[in-house]
Amino acid sequence: MNPSHRSGHVAVIGRPNVGKSTLTNALVGAKVSIVSSRPQTTRHRLLGIATFPEGQLLLVDTPGLHRDQGSSTATAMHRWMNRAARGALEGVDAAMLVVRAGKWEESDTFAYEALRHAGVPVVLVVNQVDRLKDKTELLPYLAMVSEGREFAGVHPVSALKRKGLEALVKQLLGLMPEQAAMYPEDEITDKSQRFLAGELVREQLMRQLGEELPYATTVEIERFIVDGPLLRIGAVIWVERDGQKAIVIGKGGERLREIGTRARIQMEQLFAAKVFLETWVRVREGWSDDESALRAFGYHD
Repeated sequence: MNPSHRSGHVAVIGRPNVGKSTLTNALVGAKVSIVSSRPQTTRHRLLGIATFPEGQLLLVDTPGLHRDQGSSTATAMHRWMNRAARGALEGVDAAMLVVRAGKWEESDTFAYEALRHAGVPVVLVVNQVDRLKDKTELLPYLAMVSEGREFAGVHPVSALKRKGLEALVKQLLGLMPEQAAMYPEDEITDKSQRFLAGELVREQLMRQLGEELPYATTVEIERFIVDGPLLRIGAVIWVERDGQKAIVIGKGGERLREIGTRARIQMEQLFAAKVFLETWVRVREGWSDDESALRAFGYHD
């Protein structure tokens, strides 16, 4: 083993919709975590494996932290996502607190406090700096968010445009223990193709129906068959009411076909294979607030 080679786990933490998954994908160099403009798109704790000549970063992408954990009004789904986000801090070597450039909200403070008590170095990643209209606002903002808070480093980046990532990677690797890589360099995630297929269908649901059905849908892969060079995949989209089923299907089935087509294209790019995808929509009332239903759909602690 190269004595200077470093490898370790990095939790990616922040409030919803600050670009945690986009950052994870950019560092890995491939799409392992789905992305949409809707908060809480990420529901599962997911490992993105970013391999560099100097070392390997195991990025633990998480749902966004929010304050309604344990609240009587929080659904089982929201409680699950908070558990997944907090569980990401167990056994990591460092953490990234991802915030949106120019904004610091109460939820950011909540996320910082969770990290402060985790006892690991925290690197502040100020994402979406490309969206700042007035670039002179950046330095005062960085000074403001750093005051009274302890960070191992502060990195303004644009995950979408892959700007500022080189310095971030260098510092993160410096925080990792000296040890061999934990995964082969050609692996990019610990999740199966079956899991990723379901996520890619759900990504299209969030992108096209997020405002209408923000949390009412989930996806179950009923069939995943390798047939020579072809992947035959059957996906069930679960909703909570008949009216939601009609929204997902759309007039004459047009919306469901569009969701399936876009998801299939993403699968073919990720899996480097031809995909035959079938989709169905079924109703299970109240699944998002039913612990047993969540377990059946793959939401395991």
